[in-house]
Amino acid sequence: MSQEIYQAAITSSDSSLSKDAVPRANAAGKTPIQMLHEYGAKHGKIPAYVLEKAEGETHQPSFLFSVTIGDVCCKGEGPSKKAAKHVAAEDALRILQVDTAAVSFPVKSESNGVAAESNSHPNSVGTLQELSLQRGWRLPEYTMLMETGPPHRREFTVTCTMESLSETASASSKKAAKKAAAEKMVAKLQSLSGSTEITWTPKHRVQFENLKNSSAEKISFLRRNPLSIPNTDYIQLMAELSKEQSFDVAYLDIDELTANGQYQCLVELSTSPVTVCHGTGISRGNAHNAAAHSALQYIKIMAATK
Repeated sequence: MSQEIYQAAITSSDSSLSKDAVPRANAAGKTPIQMLHEYGAKHGKIPAYVLEKAEGETHQPSFLFSVTIGDVCCKGEGPSKKAAKHVAAEDALRILQVDTAAVSFPVKSESNGVAAESNSHPNSVGTLQELSLQRGWRLPEYTMLMETGPPHRREFTVTCTMESLSETASASSKKAAKKAAAEKMVAKLQSLSGSTEITWTPKHRVQFENLKNSSAEKISFLRRNPLSIPNTDYIQLMAELSKEQSFDVAYLDIDELTANGQYQCLVELSTSPVTVCHGTGISRGNAHNAAAHSALQYIKIMAATK
């Protein structure tokens, strides 16, 4: 993973600590990061944070950050990025002999879930990346779907894909659209978890070799029967097959119409490797059905017995 460099620009997100394992603030209500930032601003030496290492088991991650302020460089380790940065900042404060009101900053153990930041300006992009590292998931992927509008009033549409989930958002800049899509993804994960603490877990990715060796009813039906019967509800067939074989199905609508004015969408299956198929139709429902048809044809080929 490439190094991530963070400038310690303190926002309201640092002054409202959530329950995800960050050190306690001192008696004045300031965290080590805030105190180091204030010291740096006063002396013209803004601290810079670098992620040195991210490792550990999925349920027990470990992050190592370094902070550099002037000639002082310190490192800190913790169960989250924020916790590691706080430890590094605390060590730097000690070396710089900054008065911290004689209050220590213990690191508390993390909960099994991940609490999304609840302040008014959450860093949803960072929340999703940290969640992926902690859980051992694929990193979120952001895809530019389209760019519309005149030059002085552009609108960008970006899709955020995380495991089997997808969310799309539009904004006046690529960065804002990415942030909006990430915010929608965090909201979806919270909804699926039933609380602000994200506990949702994706289904296990199904290997095509397992599908090939399966003799279950739905996969056997798919092998035996043609996929060319008119008016077939392929969405339902896909839903039944995914339930039997334990993989997720996600449909992603594409706002842009085809050249001949048809709706279009993508369907993604949580197989390994991931299956993504395209579909078009005179309505969104027809596009979904066509995408499901294409995906079923692909599975039919890949799951054929030797």
